[in-house]
Amino acid sequence: MKFKFNDGGRKDAGYKGTAGDCACRAIVIVTGQLYKDVYDTINILSQTERITKRKRSKSNARLGVYKQLVRKYLLSLGWKWTPTMFIGQGCKVHLREEELPKIGNILVCVSKHYTAVINGVLNDTFDCSREGMRCVYGYYSK
Repeated sequence: MKFKFNDGGRKDAGYKGTAGDCACRAIVIVTGQLYKDVYDTINILSQTERITKRKRSKSNARLGVYKQLVRKYLLSLGWKWTPTMFIGQGCKVHLREEELPKIGNILVCVSKHYTAVINGVLNDTFDCSREGMRCVYGYYSK
């Protein structure tokens, strides 16, 4: 899969250093919204989250976002979830150009990471495809 470096406008928004903001970056890249707007919206939505035994903290745009919040946010924007992995089936779809939709913007969920694929090109701050072997749990599309 072709790779294109894309920080989603993080640097242009004035943010510095490294961060675990993959969900925020991926949402910005696929929706075309401004980084600051998505960053603030995620942090506002996280205030309604509950802390439980399994979920010991709330989502944070800079430090990490739980999948429930990503789902809530993207579904509110009219995006659709397409699961590609089911319990007991193993990996059927990998982060490869030929196994994902070739046209359009999709936000892909892989293990502990979100990334954006635009018209078959991986857009992220690093090549997270593991040479085409990374398993895709599912993806959001418009």
